[in-house]
Amino acid sequence: MILFYYTFIKLVLGIFCLIFQINLMGKGNLAPSTAMDQVQNYVLGGIIGGVIYNKDITVLQFFLILVIWTLLIFTLKFIKNHNRYIKYLLDGKPVTLILNGKVLTDECMKSGITANDLTFKLRTLGIYHIHSLKRVVLQENGQLSIITVNDKDDIKYPIVIDGQINFDVLEIINKDEDWIINEIEKQGFTLSQIYIAEYIYQKIFIYPYGIPLKQKN
Repeated sequence: MILFYYTFIKLVLGIFCLIFQINLMGKGNLAPSTAMDQVQNYVLGGIIGGVIYNKDITVLQFFLILVIWTLLIFTLKFIKNHNRYIKYLLDGKPVTLILNGKVLTDECMKSGITANDLTFKLRTLGIYHIHSLKRVVLQENGQLSIITVNDKDDIKYPIVIDGQINFDVLEIINKDEDWIINEIEKQGFTLSQIYIAEYIYQKIFIYPYGIPLKQKN
């Protein structure tokens, strides 16, 4: 009976920790889009599932393990959102698979994408001819971002995300880091103030942090 009581307490702590992490870190682990989201789910599930039935681990020890894991995840998430090199290390970086109608087979093979995988992904997006593609990028979540030959100025993904420059977009539009920083400053912002910036039809649209709710409406 006592063993069941401690198991119940551990289970309750595990559930509350899971809910707390979801609300604290955002809803990313409900629909994982990065490697870190997946690892967070796997490890937390392993901690909860593997510990609650272990009578040698006390409730206090279990609680401390959950606290340490939560602090570690929060710290890593904070660091990767403010340092693109750490983000690339934890989540990987986008990989160009097709450029100007040519398949970069070396990059495909490095990413574990077979010809069958690539053509299947393209077909699901309604693309049947590779020569009509200007650029195809494999994102961190395994999805493809596609720019066709006709999409001259319509870039389908942001040029700045979480205060970090998307250098793939800069390469596509033949611009450099100094150019984007200068354009941002012209609109009265610094890079760290930007939540999302989009490059659409040769114009930069900026969505900064901290916009009051009244202004959003």
